[in-house]
Amino acid sequence: MSDIQPYIPSQPGSRLPRRTVRDLNQIQQGSVLGLARVEQTAYLQAARVEAVALVARTALNHAMLLSQTEQSLAQSCPAASGRLATIADLAAIALAEVVVDTTSRVRRA
Repeated sequence: MSDIQPYIPSQPGSRLPRRTVRDLNQIQQGSVLGLARVEQTAYLQAARVEAVALVARTALNHAMLLSQTEQSLAQSCPAASGRLATIADLAAIALAEVVVDTTSRVRRA
């Protein structure tokens, strides 16, 4: 077993030079700050994922409702099915554009 003892700055009778103590403290503070930065990045990335997922889920639900409405109206009036499909497709494209726009905005934030 080794007799190496961890450095404890408040240990009485410590005979380390002041520069060594200062360097050890800077290393410790740098480690704490580095870990805080990593944790902050993780929380920020998780928030970005949540934001994009929320918008995507909402868009998917509305796309489903558009398809159901289009199908229902097309059954009521088959002659309008082409026009209904065009309108539904344009609306679905607009929903997709919002998801893409949200992803870009969240990435820049």
